[in-house]
Amino acid sequence: MSDPISIATASSDFRAQLGDAAKALNEIILGKSEQIDLALTCLLANGHLLIEDVPGVGKTTLARALASVLGLDFARVQFTSDLLPADVTGVSVYQKKDVSFRFHTDPVFTQMLLADEINRATPKAQSALLEAMQERQATVDGERHPLPNPFFVVATQNPADQIGTFDLPESQLDRFLMTVNIGYPDAEAERQLLEGVSTTQKILETGNILNAEKIRALQGLVSEVTLAPQLLDYLQALVAYTRESASFVVGLSPRASIAMANAARAHALLKGRDAVYPEDLQVIFPPIATHRLVPRDNAGSRTTTELALQVLDAVAIP
Repeated sequence: MSDPISIATASSDFRAQLGDAAKALNEIILGKSEQIDLALTCLLANGHLLIEDVPGVGKTTLARALASVLGLDFARVQFTSDLLPADVTGVSVYQKKDVSFRFHTDPVFTQMLLADEINRATPKAQSALLEAMQERQATVDGERHPLPNPFFVVATQNPADQIGTFDLPESQLDRFLMTVNIGYPDAEAERQLLEGVSTTQKILETGNILNAEKIRALQGLVSEVTLAPQLLDYLQALVAYTRESASFVVGLSPRASIAMANAARAHALLKGRDAVYPEDLQVIFPPIATHRLVPRDNAGSRTTTELALQVLDAVAIP
């Protein structure tokens, strides 16, 4: 195991290595620097990422680019209506020669798993990921099997109004640290896409910039980033507002509070700082809160993202 690295001595390495990774990803996924920063923050915070948008805007490409640039083992599961839990976690197969059962792993036993179109599978198949995402293990036939470290799930889902989709239950959504939307590219980025080489070719040409060992070290450093008492007050004020506001049926849970603190530290680390600033909390609050907040009927046509931004506007910065 490598020796612990202090923030003071390693901050230049963070800026160089994470900066190189972010730069490479921005050259593959054009015009989406905010989404790329959030994806890297999610990884550093040891969370999981849900990418929600219409087909064709680059959700799967972002996942593949992340795996390549980060140097992680990668597997993909295409979630369909006939997917079984065993197709995700694996199954014990009887070996006639040995008169025994042997466990055969399935795609979940990887460092980065792409759960593509997760809301096209039935709730039973979706639930196969719950234990893996929370406990970092899979239990098959009563036997627990630990997952690799790091273990990072990137799931994509199509809008709920599309044909053949199943809403993710709240317990499943809560296992995702963040939700991000890719959105359409701007005109300049789309022109570059039309004139440039394919994104698949760019991914192959870029290769690995980080690796699993370095990512584990970076994740370990997140807890060393300072979160001052005044900013903890700010975090608690944001959470309290969601619980007390007439706009929400359900506010943010203690698990969400812990996720916010960890993600704010991770975002500060990504930016090469040894302490959390208010802007770190403001950046990570909407993607953490959006899929956890349940609006009341009086919220009107406002989306949960718009309501999350309203919370930021309503709570004063210390």
